[in-house]
Amino acid sequence: MGSTSNNSAEGVGRRDLIKRSAALGLVAAPGMGLLSACASSGGGGQKKDKAGKKTAKNPLGVNDTAKMEFVLFDGGFGKEYAEDAVKIYEGNFPKATVKFSATQKIQSTLQPRFNQGNPPDLIDNSGAEQMDMGVLVGKNQLADLTPLLDAPSYDDPGKKVRDTLRPGIVEMGQFDGAPVWILYYAYTVYGVWYSQKALDSLDAEYPKTWDEMLAVCEKAKKKGMAGWTYAGKYPYYLPFSLYPMIGKVGGREVLDAIDNLEPNAWKHPAVKACFEAYYELYQKGYILKGTPGLDHIQSQTAWAKGEALFIPNGSWVENESANVIPKDFDLAVSAPSGIDGSDKMPFGTIWASGGEPFVVPAKAANPEGGMEQLRIMLSEASSKNFTAKVKSLTAYNGGTTGITLTPGLKSGVAALQLAGSNVVNPRLQDWYVQLQKEKIGVSGLGEMMAGRLTPAEAVKKIQGFADEAAKDNTIKHYKHQ
Repeated sequence: MGSTSNNSAEGVGRRDLIKRSAALGLVAAPGMGLLSACASSGGGGQKKDKAGKKTAKNPLGVNDTAKMEFVLFDGGFGKEYAEDAVKIYEGNFPKATVKFSATQKIQSTLQPRFNQGNPPDLIDNSGAEQMDMGVLVGKNQLADLTPLLDAPSYDDPGKKVRDTLRPGIVEMGQFDGAPVWILYYAYTVYGVWYSQKALDSLDAEYPKTWDEMLAVCEKAKKKGMAGWTYAGKYPYYLPFSLYPMIGKVGGREVLDAIDNLEPNAWKHPAVKACFEAYYELYQKGYILKGTPGLDHIQSQTAWAKGEALFIPNGSWVENESANVIPKDFDLAVSAPSGIDGSDKMPFGTIWASGGEPFVVPAKAANPEGGMEQLRIMLSEASSKNFTAKVKSLTAYNGGTTGITLTPGLKSGVAALQLAGSNVVNPRLQDWYVQLQKEKIGVSGLGEMMAGRLTPAEAVKKIQGFADEAAKDNTIKHYKHQ
């Protein structure tokens, strides 16, 4: 994903870590009062525009003379892709006026308008000032996007919009089952990132089992290169490869149980096996010295310079590290290595999921217009335009033919093709931000990988954190359906 223009010291400046439900990164707690206020109802409200006539070319029944207002988060993806899609809307509805604006201050700009009942028709609710999705959904402030998903797709009237989307996109927009409140437009591939050139120089292939992983790290060590580094100050990056590994070893149901905060979910043998595997990297000296003190940028820079072979990350790393990755690096991503042949899911099982949440407010004057703008953005042409401009995939399942893909993007597409239906999407980082980042990440995995906790102690500690969250009635709890 593209990096935002204001990468914060906390390491959550990238949109993908700050974009989702309640995801205000490490500064979640102090702002919660503001967030609750943002979704309080009240104010006079605005009159709804009359819907237009539904036709084959206008399946959502957009009023072709009504104004449509679209507010975009102005971050690392820029605004050009959205402006281009707006031009298509204007071409299709020449009598309509479109008011388009981009801001980094989503909450402070739009909070008063939600309060007054006159929000825009389409919002990219992203960035450090993202409005809390859970609050918006809980207060009935968002429109159900099912009409958009059930509408004919922009390119093929024989296919519904929902049938053109990548795995997990529809589910991610749900809270406790049906309605779909959010359409995540970007698509992130998480995994183990490396230089294909560096791997070739070791005369090695990407390891599929843990014994192979240790052998590759030993080869690297002999050449003066660490096997791994990671964002030691923000160890919630470790799950980008560790969680899909747990799913691969023990099956999806293990990840679901973890997300559901079930008692003893973290005590599953697959979790124990994967924790022990990662701990072995520490024990055998395969982790770059000083890694626990590095932030995301420092660890990525050391890795780009060839000091370490592997790093767990998301696909935004290509854009974010563009200034330090050498031209001949040959950036690649792979699904995590497994333990051995007894793993429940095949090699290639990977975590990939949506980013950049778009919403249509329930009190929008022209909700049909907002949804139609999204339908246009989910066309092949708009999707290709986004991918070509910002080095990221979209929720549209395709849109890469004919584009010269950057090495990381090309590798991400290949990883998704290899995964097929074996794409997992752990929800912990959407549903329980503080638990995932500060407790499991910093106090659990971070301490274990620094050698200050054994895997058994880490499992016990993390299970304790999950149990606390499950009992905490001040948190809204979610479950896989």
